[in-house]
Amino acid sequence: MPRKCTTVVHRGYNRNMRATTSTKQTRFRSIRQSVTIPGPLAAEIRRVAKEHRLTVSRALVTLAEQGVRAEKEARANLRASYRRFAAEKNPSKKEAAGKELIRAIFGDDALAEDPLL
Repeated sequence: MPRKCTTVVHRGYNRNMRATTSTKQTRFRSIRQSVTIPGPLAAEIRRVAKEHRLTVSRALVTLAEQGVRAEKEARANLRASYRRFAAEKNPSKKEAAGKELIRAIFGDDALAEDPLL
């Protein structure tokens, strides 16, 4: 009896498929994502959801959006502070711009104000 061979019909299948979707499609499409949240944070999210009469999922999305927006604004503030510091020629204004840059990097409490000055 002749031996039968199996023909590979999916050869090159993965090579022809795109690994990622286009940016335009990903931007508007919702993605179901499973995450593990520490207990105290989950309690805070439930509290926010209850206060604002939202589902926990919607509250989580809203808080994530606010966090991403805040990080984006902080980066823009840091860039602007650095540009002001680098462009300043007047030594007294450069010192003020340097303090502003330090606050942008380390936070508002990074510099102790001298009460005597």
